[in-house]
Amino acid sequence: MNYKMNEITYNQVNFYQATEADENQRLDNLLIKVLKGVPKSHIYRIIRSGEVRINKGRADASDKVQLNDIVRIPPIRIAEKSATNKHIPACTFPILYEDNYYLIINKPHGVACHGGSGVSFGVIEQLRQTQQYKFLELAHRLDKETSGILILAKKRQALVLLQELMKNNLMLKEYYALTLGKWRDEKRNVKAPIYKYTNKDGERRVKIDQVNGQFAHTIFTTVRKFTDYTLVNANLQTGRTHQIRIHCQFLGFPIAGDDKYGDFEFNKLLAKQGLKRMFLHAHHIQFTHPITTEKIDIKCELAPELITFYNTLKE
Repeated sequence: MNYKMNEITYNQVNFYQATEADENQRLDNLLIKVLKGVPKSHIYRIIRSGEVRINKGRADASDKVQLNDIVRIPPIRIAEKSATNKHIPACTFPILYEDNYYLIINKPHGVACHGGSGVSFGVIEQLRQTQQYKFLELAHRLDKETSGILILAKKRQALVLLQELMKNNLMLKEYYALTLGKWRDEKRNVKAPIYKYTNKDGERRVKIDQVNGQFAHTIFTTVRKFTDYTLVNANLQTGRTHQIRIHCQFLGFPIAGDDKYGDFEFNKLLAKQGLKRMFLHAHHIQFTHPITTEKIDIKCELAPELITFYNTLKE
């Protein structure tokens, strides 16, 4: 048999042999990584059809592959442009912390964490192109419009253990958000369930839905009040998609510059005043290293463009 270790030929059957970097990964996530450019809907379709097999046996999307498992991948019939590998420029980002297990960086605004949904590539693909890391995976995600602390894992075990910490709310994750309007309360606990959906343009969105939504909890603390704005600290107790953004909108204090859940007319005025992005920044994380037991406490100051706008408010 011809096992394709790093390269997949789309017009023929492939047999992919799982590596150490693939161990304990879900089948669907493995295929998403291996079949670059193939729509997720197509990947789930070939799994459901039974054409994808692990060690000659039928497999489900949630099945986890083990080292040296042989994954049968059928021919992929998609538009030519989807299977074409686009050039991904190698890029590094400011490092806030690094050891043998984790890489923590300061992600700039306007850069996606990963490719997909109309984005050719993101932080993870650009870092992999540097070829500095044998294994590198996102431990969590930030919106493209959000700047600040982003954690990546350099070993599979480190990834699994850190995600377990986050799942059990054993990591402090704090964000600064500048919202429209003046908050009355110094502290506000928001527990509003979030429902994910796709709009008519194919964009991923969320809304507050008391019936169908997933539990979501954010603790907001007022940092500073201005005439028309309030800078708040958002402490995430859960990690739902667009959680801070939709919770701020739900309270009636949308985030300045938010192009999905904000005040669109006010955003135009903000752009003229110099704020041409969303004012949301991941500024602080704290957790116990799951392998070394070291206390990790990382802080990341506001991006320069946010500091500039913030200083105009103080004046």
